[in-house]
Amino acid sequence: MLIRVNGKEEQIDQPLSLKELVLRKGLQLDRIVIEHNGVILPRSSWGSVRLTEKDTLEIVSFVGGG
Repeated sequence: MLIRVNGKEEQIDQPLSLKELVLRKGLQLDRIVIEHNGVILPRSSWGSVRLTEKDTLEIVSFVGGG
């Protein structure tokens, strides 16, 4: 299945939830925001939202600094 993540096409071999995708990428759940097909989703819904062909995601990470 083909999806777009941060402007780049990615092939995933099986249907995944947003949470599963984030964990596979090694991202910290508490430091990111996800926009799914133009809608920012609450973290509580990531486990129930299933990715489908041609979904578009923007994943933004928060980085601390000083």
